[in-house]
Amino acid sequence: MVVTWRGREHIGACLDALAGQTRPHRTIVLDNASDDGTAAVVAAHPLAPEVIRLDRNAGYAGGLAAALPSVGTPYAAWLNDDAAPAPDWLAALEDALEHDDRAGAASARLSRPDGAVQSVGVRLTALGYGADAVTGPVFGFCGGAALVRMSALAEVGGVPAGFFCYYEDTDTSWRLRLGGWTVLSAPDAVAVHLHGASTRPGSRAFHRWNERNRLLMLLRCAPLSAAVRELARFAAITLALPLRRAVPAAPNFAVGLRLGVLVEVAARLPGTLRQRRAIGRRAVVDRAAVWAERGE
Repeated sequence: MVVTWRGREHIGACLDALAGQTRPHRTIVLDNASDDGTAAVVAAHPLAPEVIRLDRNAGYAGGLAAALPSVGTPYAAWLNDDAAPAPDWLAALEDALEHDDRAGAASARLSRPDGAVQSVGVRLTALGYGADAVTGPVFGFCGGAALVRMSALAEVGGVPAGFFCYYEDTDTSWRLRLGGWTVLSAPDAVAVHLHGASTRPGSRAFHRWNERNRLLMLLRCAPLSAAVRELARFAAITLALPLRRAVPAAPNFAVGLRLGVLVEVAARLPGTLRQRRAIGRRAVVDRAAVWAERGE
């Protein structure tokens, strides 16, 4: 399952790599209303993938949520349109889940074009930030190239479509762990990732989605004390920034951006707390125990 938006320059290489997989599979391309000729590239590709085209950009999370009902197989692979998996990528991921029936997801090894390891999964920091792990074990899977067990995903409530982009994988991993599932790193499943070909890491939009979705994820999944602490910390830093003489130039230290994040989180708070209660009702593992699994 490939989610794309304005992926004309790189989705051909992604589909070429999927055509070369050693394990039989269906390929679904979810096109987020691309307007750059992506649809023509996909339509002309010899792989002839199934295409779902949205009339608006629903983001990576929204695209996944829109495509998942079309999946009728036990597993669904999530793949960025700027990733090119090795021929045995899918086979290695499937074997990892086949050998552990309590594994809800397996994360591939994403490598940069120069061969450096970008990610073998996601680790969780003490502040509740998701970060790339370059060695295992991992807290969660990286949604850029992973395989998810569909029955586990349905059991824990699916994908948080409202996140739009970023943290949908870490949030899903957290809920899998709360549901008694594990998340594996499968470093033998390799994909080369251009990283940032579809979005611009470091941009204002990037930081807005990251900061907002981290807080929403914590409110949904973390122990209440940790979620409230991090929300309060974020608000306190935001209010203190105008009083500082030296402020980092990064967009996530811009007061306007941070106030916008707080407004978005506040607007979503009633729904997020309802989601938290639903997640708690489904959980079989204590939130504090999962928080402790972050390994930081």
